[in-house]
Amino acid sequence: VQLQASGGGLVQAGGSLRLSCAHSGNIDRMGWYRQAPGKQRELVADIASNGSPNYRDSVKGRFTISRENAKSMVYLEMANLKPEDTGVYYCNWVPPVKIGKGWNQRDYWGQGTQVTVSS
Repeated sequence: VQLQASGGGLVQAGGSLRLSCAHSGNIDRMGWYRQAPGKQRELVADIASNGSPNYRDSVKGRFTISRENAKSMVYLEMANLKPEDTGVYYCNWVPPVKIGKGWNQRDYWGQGTQVTVSS
């Protein structure tokens, strides 16, 4: 399973970033998750193979998710960034892909990318 996010960085509040994710497989629904320091990982946006998106209320109107199925890529355009958007961003299936069997089964998370928004 390939899940490799990139494109993060340090930006000032109000700035923009574009995240990219290279993934393997032909997955119906892909998503961007983020984990802020000291908080649980949360789904920020997801998109079906037909392009239909969903967004967390806190990012609606600021983030845009898209995908290129032929290239197995998913993107997240983030605009008007706020300090509360800070965190490590991961791409994954929705729900997250699992590895292992039985009691050892767990969610698999690939490489994330750090987004830091300064005030």
